[in-house]
Amino acid sequence: MFARKGFHASRVGDIAEEAGVAHGLLYHYFRSKEEVLETIFRETWGVLVVETQRIEESGGPLREQLRRFACIYLGSWLITPEAICVLVREIARSPDVGGRVDEIGAVFRGLARMIAAAKSRGEVRADCDPVLAAWVVYGSLEEILTGWVLGQLPGEEDDVERAVSTVVDVAHAGLAP
Repeated sequence: MFARKGFHASRVGDIAEEAGVAHGLLYHYFRSKEEVLETIFRETWGVLVVETQRIEESGGPLREQLRRFACIYLGSWLITPEAICVLVREIARSPDVGGRVDEIGAVFRGLARMIAAAKSRGEVRADCDPVLAAWVVYGSLEEILTGWVLGQLPGEEDDVERAVSTVVDVAHAGLAP
């Protein structure tokens, strides 16, 4: 419903109807449509946090870690495009995003640690700032998702694979010693 009508235009009754439940039952589980939106964020972002930790713990070469992260992040478009639309349109631009900094930061910190570990292994140039590099990698992925959501980039399966390869190739080449 949020993806189709937007958060502000959606009513609790619309959400209940879409879910196939009574209006009152929705209020049994959620206090407001804001809480529904928050739940979408927490559940979706929670998966990314867990997957980022798994990728980091694998300790593989940075190129492979970046590829796995990009595949999960951009691949979500093919699995749940409606959820991605909501995340990009409603949550990322929400004034409440500041309250989610700790949850959002977990992904950035994980990427930064992957880059720092690769730097210590000699896979990344010595003058690289792992924190800024993590933001660059994430930012490029986020903008590609935004391009798909806004219909400015083609977003079919082969486009997703091409986007993953491009981001990984460009980031890895830029980080290389």
